[in-house]
Amino acid sequence: MAQIVKRGYVHSDEIEFNNKNMMLLKQAQVDICYLLNHGYKLDKTVEFIGNHFLFSARQRLALKRVISSNEDLNRRKKHELIDGYDGSTVHIDGLNIIITLEVALSNSTLLKCMDGTLRDLAGLRGTYKLIDKTDTAIELIGSKLSEMKIKKAVFYLDSPVSNTGRLKLRILELLDTYNFDVDVLLVPNADVILSKLDHVITSDGIILNDCNSWINLAYEIINKNLPHTHYIDFQISYT
Repeated sequence: MAQIVKRGYVHSDEIEFNNKNMMLLKQAQVDICYLLNHGYKLDKTVEFIGNHFLFSARQRLALKRVISSNEDLNRRKKHELIDGYDGSTVHIDGLNIIITLEVALSNSTLLKCMDGTLRDLAGLRGTYKLIDKTDTAIELIGSKLSEMKIKKAVFYLDSPVSNTGRLKLRILELLDTYNFDVDVLLVPNADVILSKLDHVITSDGIILNDCNSWINLAYEIINKNLPHTHYIDFQISYT
């Protein structure tokens, strides 16, 4: 039996992202966006502004996840697909979307980012374990892909991460009855491959900056199937 786990849950988030701290985080967001749009690097900028506000490591990680430059935002918006999936092959960042859905199902912290994606704060650290919510996450993906009338779904899993072999078998087993073909590839670095493809399903900013086109599937699934999911909204663009 899969272990019962609240994926990505950290009790201190209730304090670190309360109303008082969110006011400070959004103030910092404005400052970081300004510097980012004037050529400063994200990591150094978050470190500098984070030191000023005395933010925790987790608050700084959240800022890194949610913030994008105007250049990146425009690029991602231009290449986002919102329809026309019929008969297509989609390329899925497997761990990325499955973990985000597991976090949503766990009622753990989710972030609505400036580019419209939902991102989590759950770190892999080289290890992934199937939990009690994994099957539901995979089934949610399968149901949505079926609605989209795609021809084939190719999942890419990072082979250096432990238990991705088990996850591969589970994906193939659960999606076997759906009306599209499924393949699951264990690869050394999924980001490198996905960055060169189209119809990519991910919320990974590095991939979104390079791929030919992408689908904001995690957000679509959560918005429709898990409408009561709480997320922290950072979706504000700055000029």
